[in-house]
Amino acid sequence: MPNTYTAIIKPDGNWWIGWIEEIPGVNCQEATREELLESLRITLKEALEFNRLEAISIAGSHFSEELIWL
Repeated sequence: MPNTYTAIIKPDGNWWIGWIEEIPGVNCQEATREELLESLRITLKEALEFNRLEAISIAGSHFSEELIWL
């Protein structure tokens, strides 16, 4: 089951700006709406991977991973 996130987007002068509502720090600016949505997807993927690696690093050794559904 893929995760779903909410992109808040809006035009701002000659640019489109946007951010992911559920993940602080994931925000982008692009010249077109389509470019903005693609940048948000890429940035969100990178942020989630960074957070995952950071969590594993902090956990150290001898930990288990469990999938949970909300």
